[in-house]
Amino acid sequence: MIRWLLAIAVVLVGVGAATPARADVDSDKAAITERLQRWTVAFNARDAAGVCDLFAPDLVSTVPESLDGSRDALCGKLSAVLAKPGLQLHYDSPDLREIIVSGDIAVVRLFWTLTAQKGGESSVSTEAGMDIFKRQPDGKWSIARFISFSATPNKVLQ
Repeated sequence: MIRWLLAIAVVLVGVGAATPARADVDSDKAAITERLQRWTVAFNARDAAGVCDLFAPDLVSTVPESLDGSRDALCGKLSAVLAKPGLQLHYDSPDLREIIVSGDIAVVRLFWTLTAQKGGESSVSTEAGMDIFKRQPDGKWSIARFISFSATPNKVLQ
């Protein structure tokens, strides 16, 4: 009887050791949410380096003006917009509709609200997007792919 219990215990320990550890999905969702919040703060502070930090080196983006955008192209465009004198830009915190995490990949469905002001003109627009995050070798979640489109055009930025 004792041998039988020991044998079962050994099998159970072996099964437990062979089962890979599962990632903490709630922790991953919180880390991704925090990265998006930090991006918002960086954008609103006109911190171009902080804005670009969210994007993976191998980023591919799809937006109406650019169907296969790279990280360098996107960061250049964002830096230029943030440097425009007299243009005030403010993103609200993102409206996160869904975060699906599977291993080192996560899909985020979200909406952004942008207020742009220049001179006496002000315009508010809404942008819908789908971001694919990838856990980087340093453990940080970064956007590797995204698609975005404006649900309501921003008149100040046209």
